[in-house]
Amino acid sequence: MSGQFHLLRERRFLPFFSTQFLGAFNDNVFKNALVVLLTFQAASWTSIKPELLSNLAAGIFILPFFLFSATAGQLADKYDKARLARLVKLLEIGIMGVAAVGFALHSLAWLMVALFLMGLHSTLFGPVKYAILPQHLKETELIGGNALIEAGTFVAILLGTLAGGLLAAMENGPSWISGCALAIAVAGYLTSRGIPTAPAPVPELKINLNPLSETWRNIGYARGNRVVFLSILGISWFWLYGALFLAQFPAFAKNVLGGGEMAVTLLLAVFIVGISLGSLLCERLSGKHVEIGLVPFGSIGLTVFGLDLAFASPAAVPAGAPLAVPALLALPGTWHVLADLLLLGVFGGFFIVPLYALVQVRSAPEQRARIIAANNIVNALFMVVGSLAAAALLGEGLSIAVLFGVAALCNAAVALYIYGLVPEFLQRFVVWLLVHTIYRFKAVDVDQHVPDEGAVVLACNHVSAVDPLLIMAACRRPVRFVVAPELLAKPVLGWVLRQSRAIPLGDAAAVRREIAATLAAGDLVGIFPEGRPTTDGDMRPCEPALVELIAATGAPTVPMALVGMWESPFSAKPGGFLGKWLARGLSPQVELVAGSAMAGEITALASGIARLRGEKR
Repeated sequence: MSGQFHLLRERRFLPFFSTQFLGAFNDNVFKNALVVLLTFQAASWTSIKPELLSNLAAGIFILPFFLFSATAGQLADKYDKARLARLVKLLEIGIMGVAAVGFALHSLAWLMVALFLMGLHSTLFGPVKYAILPQHLKETELIGGNALIEAGTFVAILLGTLAGGLLAAMENGPSWISGCALAIAVAGYLTSRGIPTAPAPVPELKINLNPLSETWRNIGYARGNRVVFLSILGISWFWLYGALFLAQFPAFAKNVLGGGEMAVTLLLAVFIVGISLGSLLCERLSGKHVEIGLVPFGSIGLTVFGLDLAFASPAAVPAGAPLAVPALLALPGTWHVLADLLLLGVFGGFFIVPLYALVQVRSAPEQRARIIAANNIVNALFMVVGSLAAAALLGEGLSIAVLFGVAALCNAAVALYIYGLVPEFLQRFVVWLLVHTIYRFKAVDVDQHVPDEGAVVLACNHVSAVDPLLIMAACRRPVRFVVAPELLAKPVLGWVLRQSRAIPLGDAAAVRREIAATLAAGDLVGIFPEGRPTTDGDMRPCEPALVELIAATGAPTVPMALVGMWESPFSAKPGGFLGKWLARGLSPQVELVAGSAMAGEITALASGIARLRGEKR
């Protein structure tokens, strides 16, 4: 996991990361301190019941996301994001001044205004937070950068929640809260001054102050790219799912596990550690690219461990409740619950980080901030609907454990719905699973020789039926393969190839038209000039008809060679699948080596692939 941490030494990332961390930390210090004060000292502030005040505070904080997200997205597309970040941090200092006045005057109204303004602060910073990363980071750093941001945000939430509770419990708590919140806001402004410039993509944009029409327009931008819009729905579902679990922690800790106040902190800490670990693991598991194959993997874990948590929850409150944390940990069932929460967090990280990176990469740069603003609006809507639905179900007598089980089943249904609409997620999952279970796979010079955009033909030696999947795993861009028709009939491989719109060999004119149309659209075409996989480990002669198809396109041809596949389980080498797998170890090393682009002439192409392949098999 060391790869992504180098960003914390880079000026293009560290000041922004620190600014984001301090902002999330301050949000939660202020929110939780206020909730604790209003819960335990409500009588001295107002006659409103504490439980109503808590829900009122949550509603006031989230309201600005509906009112101002559309404007925030426009501002982030029109102005330099680094400058906006500094202005938002100055606003935060002013807001903490308003909160200090509220505490000094013992005024609930002033504090609610401050809470509303903190929601506005988060709303304005949201589009900056995610739209600035693609401007400062390379594509290969986006997963790592998003992972650090997500992990840092959740750690800030945990630390802020703890600090807010401690400050509220101190003697002269309001004074301590005011002073600390103001100091954190000043520190956030100072770190924001180090953020490098992030020029506006659309400086001529005219701001539309109507939140309804602009919100609808921003959602329209997101809907313009099907994958982006469904990714936003996936992100919003995750926040609904996660918020539903988090909201039940106090009652779950007290009424199900039988714990005291610190048990709530324990559950929150374990869940957040899990999300942080899952987020940070994403870079290693994705090979530093935006690997959406991790998303189905994450959704599987969210469902499995959500259901297991429902079944692992005690049927009756343990004797002696409320229990201190050591006594609670002495119960064997507690460790099962904590393991489920940890793994829910880990798989949540696998789910959410690639989706955020995908929205950043696939969104048009001139609309990216407004699309992220649309994402924030949908996130807020989902969380509100989720909290209302959970309250209604619990009000009808549903237990918290059953609520967790229902949410997990709904998660499975939502995942299947999204993957049914965009099979690319499941396709990439199958590819990712192959190269992380059957093989130790390494791509050599693929990023260097396969451009980020433009029409290119990928020509590779052919060793096994799964060769296309390995090339898919190595390439950031979708590849449309020209393959033998029998491959399309295979159960799993055929499904993946069909979803990637593979071109079956057959009518030469039809194949030529499909290749030409794909390249004209600026996409990648993959082809195996040998026609069929090798039967002896040596390269077969290139088929003149296939090489002619390549040469006729006039597109640059990147030669590739698979090395180590002949000894692997899927090759035609005698020995059987299991025998070859065990003979090479449970995870044989396979490499895909790419070379410089060349013309698609038969002799040059054959020698180019052979040179990359070397003497290895």
